[in-house]
Parts: sequence; C-alpha cells; structure tokens
Amino acid sequence: MKEKLRALVQSRAMRVAAVVVITLGAAAFVWGRYSNKRPTVPVFQVVRGEFQDTLQFQGQLKAQRTITLSAPANAGVLQIVKIASDGSHVAKGDVVVQFDASKTEQELAQDRVALKSAQAQIDEARAQGMLQQEQDTTAVMKAEYDVKSAKLDASKQEIVSRIEGAEANLKVDDAVQSLHEAQAKLKADKSQTEATVASGKHAREKALADVQRAESALQAMTLKAPASGVICLVSMWHNGGVSPFKAGEQVWPGAPLVELPDLSSLVITAHVDETERGRLSLKEPASLQLDAIADRQFTGHIESIGTIATSDFSAGWPFPRNFDLQISVDQDDQRLRPGMNVQVTVIVDRVPNSISIPAQASFQREGHTVVYVWHGGKFVERTIQVARRNRDRVLIASGLQAGDRIALKDPTVTQ
Repeated sequence: MKEKLRALVQSRAMRVAAVVVITLGAAAFVWGRYSNKRPTVPVFQVVRGEFQDTLQFQGQLKAQRTITLSAPANAGVLQIVKIASDGSHVAKGDVVVQFDASKTEQELAQDRVALKSAQAQIDEARAQGMLQQEQDTTAVMKAEYDVKSAKLDASKQEIVSRIEGAEANLKVDDAVQSLHEAQAKLKADKSQTEATVASGKHAREKALADVQRAESALQAMTLKAPASGVICLVSMWHNGGVSPFKAGEQVWPGAPLVELPDLSSLVITAHVDETERGRLSLKEPASLQLDAIADRQFTGHIESIGTIATSDFSAGWPFPRNFDLQISVDQDDQRLRPGMNVQVTVIVDRVPNSISIPAQASFQREGHTVVYVWHGGKFVERTIQVARRNRDRVLIASGLQAGDRIALKDPTVTQ
C-alpha cells in the first residue's frame, strides 16, 4: 500500500514538473519571440556625449573689391556679338565683351569725311584770301602811285593856267578817293577771308570732335579685362526674367555686364535676427558649408556684427529686423566664387557628458514633449524634460538614459 502511494505521488510530481517545464518553455518562447521583434520605424540609440548649442543661418559669398564692366553710357542701344562665359579665367587685356560696331564704324567714316571737307574749306578760303589780298594790295599800291602822280601834277599849278591847276587838284581828289576805296576793299576782303577761315575752323573742330567721339565709341565697342581674374556675369532683369546677358541680345547704355572680383577679398555676408545677435561675438569660429562645393568643409571667423538693425521687407509681415553679419573664410579654394550660397554654423555653447537626441525624435502630446522608447517588443510613450534646443538636436534634462532606443518617426501614425 505504501509502495502504491509512493508511486502515485511520484507520478503526480512528474506530471507537475512536466507542466512547469512546458509552461516555462512556452513563456521563454513567447518572450524570445517578442524580445527579438524588430521596431517598425527607424530608431536612435541614446548615448552620452557633448551637446553643441549652435546657431545656423544662410549667407552668401561676396567680394569686397570688384571691377565692373558696363555697356558704354553714350553709345545708345548695343547688341552683344561676343561675351566671355561665366567662371572663365581671363588675363589682363583679354576681350571680355564685343559689341556690334558696324553702325559706329559708318558714323566714324562719315565724320572723317566731314573733317576732311572742313579742312579743305579752310585751305580753299586761305588760298582765295591770299590771292584776293595780293590783288587788293596791288590795287592799293597803284592807287598810292596815282595819288603821288596827281599831287605832282597839282604842284605845277603855279606855272600852268588856273583851269589846268583846278583839273590837277580834282585828279588828286579822285586818286585819294580811289586809294581809300582800295584800302577799304583790302580790309574788307581780309575780314571776309578771316570769317570764312573761322567758319571752316569751327566746322573742322566740330568734325574733329565727332571723329574723336566716334573713335572713342568704337573703342568702347570692345570691353577688355583691366586685370586678370575670373568672369562673373551679372544677372539683370531683361526679356521677362533675371539672367545674365548673352551673345545676340541688346543692352541699354550703362548696363552692368561682367564683374571681375578680387578673389582674395571674398567674405560671407549674412543676416541674423535680434535674438541671435546677442549670442554672437567677434572672432568666434564658424563652420561653413557651401552648396556648390559639397565635398569640402570650410571654416571661418566672425569679422563684424552690425550695430543697427534693418527691416527685411522680403520676409513678409511682420517684417523682421536683422543685423548684418560678415564672416571671413580661412581657406583658399579656386572654386570659390561670389554669389555662392553658404550655410553658416556657429557653436555658441557646449554641454559635455549630456544626453541629446535628434529633434525629429521628440513629439508634442497634450502640451508635453514625449518620445517613444522601444521596450518589450513595442514602443512605449515616455514624457521627457527638454533643457534646450537647436535646429537639429534636443538636450534632455530628464526622462531618458544612455542605451534607450527611441523612434525617429511617430510609431502611432499608420502608414
């Protein structure tokens, strides 16, 4: 009887043990299945490190010293025949812009003909004047001779009759009158010659001025590089849009066409609002990323911060008030060009041994900031306290610890 009872007890114990083993195995299976379940959205593993409080803003490369080549201001509307390509290198004296000079060449030819005609008029007037002056001088000399001869005849009136003496005196008067007329004609013809020559000189001066103007305009039809450098075409509003001028297009007088910047004077200009300005200081280092040169990181320093705020009317109402900022570039690169866009990052504070997460990993729920922590095969909502933020990251005061894995997207949003 005791043996049967013992056997029964052992049999029940074995059955209980088997049930326990099966239960534990099932639990282990279920736990392992869920613990190995992968998150449904990308996650970020929290680690301790340095939090950098940064300011980021957009800037643009500009040259402090530049040479601008413009269309001639007094040549009327011009047509471009040739223009250097944007970004090309030129040496001093190279042709940068060539305008259509056919009309100016025709005007110059006409002005030169007018100049020759005016000079011919002067030469002809002088020649005729000299010939007339010689004739008038001869007439004066003859009249003087006649006066002397008549006076000589009149001096004989003591030995001739009274009638003959009176006739001699009349001849003297006639000779003197003829002399006066000859002298007056000489003076008048001389004045006429001088007036004709003066008129010709005036016409020649005008024609010479026209020739010089046309020669200057013809020379202005070709714009040459005053120094070596890199071509930067100027974008202007024309033909219904903003773009650089190109060959075949017409330009108005004085229109800026090309800039030759001094690449050694490149700086970054930017604008910061009133709240950001107070967190910046002179000579503070900055990281620079150029959109056009993605394969290189540049550094720079803040050179100047504006003291007077200006309203930015392009930003919409209410118009923000910004301060001008100028940043130097520490490195040289032949690819740097004025007009390039730059993203400027300035580290204004550092918090060592801290916990920070990407900004997209935090979410707003009913006035609280929360994250979704991956725990037990699912995301669990957890409230966090934020110490500060920048554009990319959030500094955590409490609610997370190193090793936590948090969702980078809202896992409660169904796809």
